Amino acid sequence: MKNKRSIEAIIAPPPPHMVGNGFRVHGFFPGRTIDKKRMSPFFLMDYNSKVEFAPSDEPRGVSVHPHRGFETVTIAYHGKVAHHDSYGNKGIIGEGDVQWMTAASGLLHKEYHEKEFSKKGGLFQMVQLWVNLPAKFKMTSPKYQEITRSMMGKYQVPGDKGTIEVIAGEYQGTKGPASTFTPMHVYNARLNKGAKLDFNFPSDYNTGLLVIAGSALINDERAAADHFVLFNNDSEGINIEATDDAVLLILSGRPIDEPIAQYGPFLMNTREELEQAIDDVNAGKFGVLED
Repeated sequence: MKNKRSIEAIIAPPPPHMVGNGFRVHGFFPGRTIDKKRMSPFFLMDYNSKVEFAPSDEPRGVSVHPHRGFETVTIAYHGKVAHHDSYGNKGIIGEGDVQWMTAASGLLHKEYHEKEFSKKGGLFQMVQLWVNLPAKFKMTSPKYQEITRSMMGKYQVPGDKGTIEVIAGEYQGTKGPASTFTPMHVYNARLNKGAKLDFNFPSDYNTGLLVIAGSALINDERAAADHFVLFNNDSEGINIEATDDAVLLILSGRPIDEPIAQYGPFLMNTREELEQAIDDVNAGKFGVLED
C-alpha cells in the first residue's frame, strides 16, 4: 500500500504489577518508551494479559478511589467486571463489552470481579485506558457509558475473514457508539488467519495497537501476542495481515496539545488544579461510595 506509516517500536509487555488485588497489569504507557504525551489523547494503558484467577468468595478488585480530569475505558476480553461510582452508575461488563466512565469534575469509583465470576474463578483478560480531556471539559459533569458488544458498529471483513468492532470513531463508514470529547478511533479487530486489510488515520493522530491474541504482520513486521505496536506520525496507512487467528485493539486519536499535570488518580493541566482536587476529595465534594 502507498503512504505507509513507519513503526517506531514494537514493545514487549513490561513486568506486571498488581492494581488492587484483582488486576495484574502490564503498564505500557506512560513509561520510559512511551511518555505521557506520546499517545495523547490516550494517557495510560494498563493491560491485564491472560491470567487464571482461583475461585474466591470475596470479589477481588480495586476499592473506592477518586478520579478527576479524564475518562477510564475498560475493555473486557475474558472474565467479568462490576463497576460502581458515587454518581449512582453501576454495571457489569463481560467478554467483548466496554465501560466508558467520564470522571471529569470528579467522582469516587470502584471496580472488582463480578460476584459469580469470582466464585467460579477462571480466565481473566482486560485493558484499561485513561483518556485525557481537554482543559475546557475537565470540570464537566461525570457520566457513564456501558457499551455492550452487541451495541458496537461491526464491519465484516470481506471473504468471511473477521470483524472490526468499532467502539469509538468509524471504520469504512461503520460508526461506533461511544461519545467522545475529542476525535478518536477505538476498534477491536477480530481477524481470522490470512485476513488482510488496510487502515488509514490522519498522520498527526497518535496511533498504536495492542495484540490481544494471535499474531500479525503489521506493515510487514511481525507482532506477537501481548506486544504493543507504536507508529510514527509520518504517514497514514497501516496494513495488517493476520498470521494466526488474532484479536487487535487499535487506537488512534488527535493529540491534545496542552500541559499535563498528573498525580495519582488526577489528570489536570496545572499543579494548582491537582492541589484543588485533593482538597475537594478531602472536603467530600466527590460524593460518597461505600467499599
